[in-house]
Amino acid sequence: MTAPAHRRLLGDLALWAALCGAHVVWFRGDSDPSVTGDLVLPLLVATVAVPLARRRPTAAVALAGALCAAGLADATSPAHVAVLTLGTTSCLLGVRTAGARTPLLVLAGCLAAALAVCAVLRAGPVWWFYTLAVLPTALLLPWLAGRYWRGRTELVSGGWRLARSLEERQRFVAERARLTERADIAADMHDSLGHALSLAALRAGALELSPTLTERDREDLAELRGTIADAVDQLRETVSVLRTGPDALPPSAVAPADTVEELLGRAVASGVPVRWEREGPAPALSPLIERGVYRVVREALTNAVKHAPGGTVRVRITHDHERDHTRVRVVNALPVPGPPPVRPVGGHGLAGLRERVTVLGGTLWAGPYEDGFHVSATLPHRATPPHGAAKGGGEQQSRPRNSGGPRTGGSASEAAGRLAQVRRSTRLRLAAAFAIPAGAALFFVPAAVFLAYQLGTGVLAPSRYEELHVGGTRAELAELLPARPFPYPPDDARAAPRPPGTECVFYRSNGNLLAEVDLYRLCWSGPRLAAKDVLVP
Repeated sequence: MTAPAHRRLLGDLALWAALCGAHVVWFRGDSDPSVTGDLVLPLLVATVAVPLARRRPTAAVALAGALCAAGLADATSPAHVAVLTLGTTSCLLGVRTAGARTPLLVLAGCLAAALAVCAVLRAGPVWWFYTLAVLPTALLLPWLAGRYWRGRTELVSGGWRLARSLEERQRFVAERARLTERADIAADMHDSLGHALSLAALRAGALELSPTLTERDREDLAELRGTIADAVDQLRETVSVLRTGPDALPPSAVAPADTVEELLGRAVASGVPVRWEREGPAPALSPLIERGVYRVVREALTNAVKHAPGGTVRVRITHDHERDHTRVRVVNALPVPGPPPVRPVGGHGLAGLRERVTVLGGTLWAGPYEDGFHVSATLPHRATPPHGAAKGGGEQQSRPRNSGGPRTGGSASEAAGRLAQVRRSTRLRLAAAFAIPAGAALFFVPAAVFLAYQLGTGVLAPSRYEELHVGGTRAELAELLPARPFPYPPDDARAAPRPPGTECVFYRSNGNLLAEVDLYRLCWSGPRLAAKDVLVP
């Protein structure tokens, strides 16, 4: 997450102030400071590099590297506090740049520029040691630290994104549960109450024709039948509202409250002319299939009573044990000859019934047939959801196509994939934080260690230099001399006048690796010391 603008500004100001303070302290502690080279130019580079590192971190590193390369021209010492600016911008490069190729090219370019300056200036071993040891450390290690910090930040932010995704998924699951409950209520209201109200209206109509009733009773029954019809219409509107959810699912698979025989018995008792038969021995059906058969018969009866009252309803249930399925066939005929009825529209009964049958692995057909209406369903003896509906209780069947709704499983797997990718990247960066310095050490450290060894072992302490006397032999003075001389004296020291016929060796006056120190020259004529001199750089 990006920090607010004022926090970024405060951070840049604090970093700029720290770098400027370090440059001022270094300038005040220098024995022979240069106002332009040691104060003005470093402050100007820090002022430009800090804000530049926000958008162009590679340019900021190049600018700081140029300042360090210019510092190698100092005749007294290559060491300069500008290396702090270089390390800071290198760290910001790792934090603010995702890739590794371009930053590595920039770091290699800065180092190559410093080596080129040393070669052009024919710098002494101290400068080479500084360029091969200090500058690579200031370039590489802060960059690796910045990359590790970036990877850790991405890991944390990826975890928070996954947490938010899971919270959204949980809310979506809760919303689906609410819509499922609404669909259950709608299905129960339509199937149970609709059927019961249709039978009650039919029975009221039959009682209205009874010759024993008075005119007043007939009016009351007519009003009751109209009230029931209005209730059926209101029920249909309520069901339409409850089924508006895009992911309505079929109700839970529980056994029906009664059997098909009881359902048909109630219909006959209500005056519906029903003829039914069962072919084949009834198998042991699962509760899902029993409920499916029950609902097919109930929906067909409800539609027959509603759209063709008084017509004969024929119900046939056939159990085919060879094919292992049960077929339910319901046909209702018109009470009087006329055009065949059309398929009912405006309701959700047949549509919901087809969804349930499909989820169970069966098929449903409904439409006009001869002089009436025909509903036929084929159900397996074992529930076998079709491909894509086996999980989630028929979720794929009940979801409208191209609904555009969220896909929770895909979201969760996508978020987990992103988090795994960030974790892998973080591990790689952590490994690189150790592997790259180790690889660089194999290249730079041996040369730097060798130079440090050469600079540190050819040191002749001033007190011992004073004890050396001209005319003494090598054997007499061996205890005062270092094990080996300094092998890299400057060219002007080598060219200094010497006594004729002598061979001269050089020693450093102290072991400071990053400073130019006095050189002691001892000239030997055979086994005896012929002259000793102090060469000031």
